[in-house]
Amino acid sequence: MSAPGEFVFVGCYTGETGGEGEGIALLRRDPATGDLTRLGLAARTPSPSFLARHPTQPVLYAVNEMHAGTVSAFAVAGDGELKPLGVQSTGAQHPCHLAVAPGGRHLLVANYDSGNVAVFPLDPDGVPGPHCDLLGFDGSGPVADRQASPHSHMVLPDPHGPDVLVSDLGSDRVWRCRLDPASGRLTLVAPAVVAAPGTGPRHMLRSADGTLLVVGELRGDLSWYRPGGPDGALRRVGDIPSSTTLGTHHPSELAAGRDGRYVYVANRGPDTIAAFEWDGTDATLVAEVPTGGAWPRHLALFTDHLYVANERSHTVTVFRIDPDTGVPRRQGDPVGEASPTCLLRWLPEHVSR
Repeated sequence: MSAPGEFVFVGCYTGETGGEGEGIALLRRDPATGDLTRLGLAARTPSPSFLARHPTQPVLYAVNEMHAGTVSAFAVAGDGELKPLGVQSTGAQHPCHLAVAPGGRHLLVANYDSGNVAVFPLDPDGVPGPHCDLLGFDGSGPVADRQASPHSHMVLPDPHGPDVLVSDLGSDRVWRCRLDPASGRLTLVAPAVVAAPGTGPRHMLRSADGTLLVVGELRGDLSWYRPGGPDGALRRVGDIPSSTTLGTHHPSELAAGRDGRYVYVANRGPDTIAAFEWDGTDATLVAEVPTGGAWPRHLALFTDHLYVANERSHTVTVFRIDPDTGVPRRQGDPVGEASPTCLLRWLPEHVSR
């Protein structure tokens, strides 16, 4: 496929779920300029809408976001080629996010339609076995067509302990769970966050100062939470609209700069990236720029460059971040990629030898 280098894998929607992609695509990233070059298709797999990597092994994981949900694992070769390691059923419907727990012994998957979280044991080589737990939640919200039942949207393991946060768009909750490292069983502890009704928590980010930031897909906001609530819950200490444009907007993803000073949110609808200055207490909008595409499903920040997956215009846009102002400035023409939904950076040291 290519000589060793810095890669970006792109997940997408395929024909099985109405998309135009073929599987997981492979791009080369120039670390000096930030430019992307499409190298081809790394693996054919149905609707790999979100990607993650093992912390120590050269293994890439993808959810296959279908009615009968599955998770696929691949070994990553030095040239970026993906070699299948196995496919497991999530035991649920439409998985949309996944993450590996600290230590690399378990893979966690959020199943959107079923509203639960599946846990998979990983062997020493990072290969998943059949799921060992499937934890469900209860609740609903006021947005009738989106919140009739739980909809797990993201799993966020604590890098320093057994806790796992699960954002639930359907119940306006972020649940706190505890993962038993021996059995792989999840225990529901309590809601970590009770969001404002109709928020629709989608994705989360832990800031360097310990604050939990959450984008609300339905309310169209960025909110932040700190410890101080009853039973160890996090209390909301601030929020701000994720876009200043008129009309409906649905934030999808957020990322923070290297020093944590700026936070970036992708807004579907107005198709913008909002840049917020974050001082540890409050977020202030410093810029909102067009993505140069349609329906920014995902964004990722690699050093001083921001990359945006525009699902409906079938492009990936590159932005350079101004180090003084934090403002993203578009760089070059977008790279064509069919129905992109997720971007995953892969450094040379991550590949197998």
